[in-house]
Amino acid sequence: MADPSSYRPKPGEIPDSPGVYRFRDEHRRVIYVGKAKSLRQRLANYFQDLAGLHPRTRTMVTTAVSVEWTVVSTEVEALQLEYSWIKEYDPRFNVKYRDDKSYPYLAVTMNEEFPRVQVMRGHKKKGVRYFGPYGHAWAIRDTVDLLLRVFPVRTCSTGVFKNAARTGRPCLLGYIGKCSAPCVDRISAEEHRELAEEFCDFMAGRTGAQLRRLEQRMAEAAEEMEYERAARLRDDIGALKKAMEKSAVVLADATDADLIAVAEDELEAAVQIFHVRGGRVRGQRGWVTDKVEEITTGALVEHALQQLYGEETGDAVPREVLVPALPDPVEPVQQWLTGRRGSGVSLRVPQRGDKRALMETVERNAQQALVLHKTKRASDLTTRSRALEEIADALGLDSAPLRIECYDVSHLQGDDVVASMVVFEDGLARKSEYRRFQIKSFAGQDDVRSMHEVITRRFRRYLADKERTGEWSEGEEPAAGAGGEAAGADGTAGPDRTAGDPAVPSASTLTEDDGRPKRFAYPPQLVVVDGGAPQVAAARRALDELGIDDIAVCGLAKRLEEVWLPDDDDPVVLPRTSEGLYLLQRVRDEAHRFAIGYQRVKRAKRFRSGPLDDVPGLGETRKQALIKHFGSVRKLRAATVEQICDVPGIGRKTAEAITAALAGAVPAGPAVNTATGEIMDDMVDMEGMDDGEEPGKSGGSPGEPVSAGAPDDRRGLER
Repeated sequence: MADPSSYRPKPGEIPDSPGVYRFRDEHRRVIYVGKAKSLRQRLANYFQDLAGLHPRTRTMVTTAVSVEWTVVSTEVEALQLEYSWIKEYDPRFNVKYRDDKSYPYLAVTMNEEFPRVQVMRGHKKKGVRYFGPYGHAWAIRDTVDLLLRVFPVRTCSTGVFKNAARTGRPCLLGYIGKCSAPCVDRISAEEHRELAEEFCDFMAGRTGAQLRRLEQRMAEAAEEMEYERAARLRDDIGALKKAMEKSAVVLADATDADLIAVAEDELEAAVQIFHVRGGRVRGQRGWVTDKVEEITTGALVEHALQQLYGEETGDAVPREVLVPALPDPVEPVQQWLTGRRGSGVSLRVPQRGDKRALMETVERNAQQALVLHKTKRASDLTTRSRALEEIADALGLDSAPLRIECYDVSHLQGDDVVASMVVFEDGLARKSEYRRFQIKSFAGQDDVRSMHEVITRRFRRYLADKERTGEWSEGEEPAAGAGGEAAGADGTAGPDRTAGDPAVPSASTLTEDDGRPKRFAYPPQLVVVDGGAPQVAAARRALDELGIDDIAVCGLAKRLEEVWLPDDDDPVVLPRTSEGLYLLQRVRDEAHRFAIGYQRVKRAKRFRSGPLDDVPGLGETRKQALIKHFGSVRKLRAATVEQICDVPGIGRKTAEAITAALAGAVPAGPAVNTATGEIMDDMVDMEGMDDGEEPGKSGGSPGEPVSAGAPDDRRGLER
C-alpha cells in the first residue's frame, strides 16, 4: 500500500487549467482516468487526509504510485480525451458499464454495391446504417420478413450472392418475390440501392410518405382495373402497418429522442435506454456497473452518454436526450453531443407531460433490471458459497455462517420504536423466519438500548426452547434470566415467563404440525446488526449476559459499508468487489426494509386511534352508529348514559364504558379551516357524511380538528 504523500506533486507544478489526469500503479498500469476544469483543484482533493476520503477513493490513491496529467484547451476536449483514455486503458477504478447482453441491430450495408439487410452485433462499421438495438434477434427477423414484400432488398450472404450470379439462378427468396434478385440482373444496382434507401427511410420513422405512395399506386391500379396488382399493393400496405404496430407510439409529435434512466444502490447501478424515433420506441438496451468510485447520478449519466455516443456521429445522436439528472457541469457535455451530431442537441430532465410519463416507464425498467441482476447474482450457488467463505475469513469464523440473522431498529423521532429480525440461510432470505419486535422496556430514542433489548429477548426465547427440549449438555446449566418469551399474536415478542410457569408451552409445541422446529429453535452462526461499534457492543453484551459465547456478532455501518467487530477499535474493510460485502449489504438492507415497514404500520395505527378505541367490545360498526347518531365526538362526550343507550346495539354497560372512556380522554382542539384560518363550529352535524366514513380518518371530517393534531409528513426523518 503506497503513501499518497510519497508521489504528491508540488502545488506549483499542477496547472490551474482544464485537463485529464491518470493514476498509475507500481506496474505502470493506468488504474484511474479523470477530467477536471481545474487540474490543481481536483488533484488537491485526492491528497488530503486519508481519513477524510471515501473508502473507494482511499483504496485508489493508496494503490497508485504516481499521477500524471495532460492539459487541454477546453472542457469539451477534456471530455473527449477522458473517453479515449478510458477506452484505451480500461482502468480498474473507473465506472465501466457492461452490457447485460450483446444487443443485435438491424443493419443495412450501404457501403456495398448491392446493399444487404442483416442482423449485426458488436462494433459498428463505417458506411453501414444501423437500426435498434433490439431485445431479440427474432424481433428483427419478424420485422424484416414483413418489409421484404414491400422493399425486396437483398438479404443473402456474399457467398450465396456470388453463386447465384455464377449459375444465373436466384435463391428461394427471389422466386417468391421477397428479393429483387440483383444477382441475376432482374434489377440494376442503382434501382436496388433506391430500394435500400426507401427501406432505411421507413425504418428511420419516415413511414407516412411510403404509405401514401403505396395507397396512390393502389388507387391507380384499381382505376386501370388491374385488380391483382391493386390487391398485392393492398397487402403491402397491410404488411407495413403491421410492422409499424410492432413499435408503439409513445410521443405524438414524431420526436427523435433517447431517454436514459438510472437505478442505483450503494454498490451497483443499472442504466436503461429507450431509443425513440418518429415518436415510436425503436430500440431498448441496458447496462449494469459496479460503483467502484464515489459517484453521483449526474456523473453516472455522463459516463453513460460517453459510452452511448462515443462512437456515433450524425443522426445516430438524436436531437433530444432526456436524462434523470444533468452532469455537472452540463455545458461541456452538451457541446460534445452537438459536435458528435453536427447540429444542436438538447440535454435536459423532463418535468411533465408525455416525456415525463415515458421517463417513468424507463425508470421502472431500470429498477427491474437492477433487481433482476441482483437476483441472478444471489441465486448463483457458487457466488453464494464464495460470499459465505469471504465473510468467514474476514470475521475469523471457524466455518461459513450458514444461518445469518440481522437486526435493525426503526423509529420516527423516538416514537413507535420497533425492531426487525431477518434470516438468511445459505445466502438466501428465509422470510418465514422473519420476526418483528416492539420496544417495551423504555420510551424514547436510544438505538443502543433498543438493540440490547431485542437481542436479549430473542436469545432468551432460544435458551428457553433449548431448556424445554432437554438440549443442555451434561453439566450445562441455563444462564440466569434465560426464561422463555411467548410470541404475541401480532408477531411481536410477548412478556417474559420462566421455564416453570404453567403458561409456558410443553416441548411438544416446539414443532409445527409438519414437524419443523419453530422459528426461534435454531441459533444463527452470525448476528449482524445495522450500525457501528455501539450497536455491536450492545448485542455482544446481551449475549454475554445470557451466557452465549458461540455466536459471532458484527455490525455493518451504512455510510461507509464498514464491518465492525466487538472489542475492535478499527473496522474490517472488505474489498469493494467482495461477494461477502454484497451479501452483508443485502441482509442489512432487508432488515431495514422490514423494520421501517412495521414502524409505518404502527405509526398509521396510532394516528387513526381515538378515545372510542379503548372501549372493550366496541367495533367499527357501532362506532360509526354512535357518531352518526350524535353528529360529532363532542356531542357524544356531552351525552348521558341514557341518551347513549338510545343508539341501537348499545347496552347500558357499554354506554357506561363509553362515558368513562370519553371522560378520561383529552378533548380535541377547535377545528380550523386551514385555507382561511377560520375557527369552525365544533358542534357541526354529520349531515352529508358518506355511509361507512369515519370522522377523523381524513382531513376536513366534520366534528374533528382540521389542522390540530394532524400528523406531519416526516417520512424523511424515519430511522
